[in-house]
Amino acid sequence: MLDCVQVVSDYLGRSVGLDDDDRHWVGVAVRESVINAIKHGNRNDASKHVHVDFETSANGVPQISIRVRDEGDGFDPNEIADPLAPENLLKASGRGIFLIRNFMDHVLVQRAPEGGMEVRMTKRAQSLGDSDADKSSHSA
Repeated sequence: MLDCVQVVSDYLGRSVGLDDDDRHWVGVAVRESVINAIKHGNRNDASKHVHVDFETSANGVPQISIRVRDEGDGFDPNEIADPLAPENLLKASGRGIFLIRNFMDHVLVQRAPEGGMEVRMTKRAQSLGDSDADKSSHSA
């Protein structure tokens, strides 16, 4: 699944005009979100799914938006530990959401209406490029 999500992310990022660096960091954010959904959200339960939706928009500022949703029990996103706090600096995990927030322009972590948790993230292209492409949606 990770390879498929990476290919879709790269393709759509290129289609909205993201540069190589931005496409790389969007890919890292998407992969991290999917891994978190599998490992922490679904607790590696093979009977549960991870849903990934991509949306691009070239109206106004070109951007890519991604929604990653698990089917787990959920958690309070306000209780995510600060990875920069002294007591967390040496921990081997706990930086995923922090990194995603640094790579993307907008990130929202919340309970999904369908159940589980979702991460919604958006990355805007740096330059305007062509604006005649219509808004489109894609799922992986």
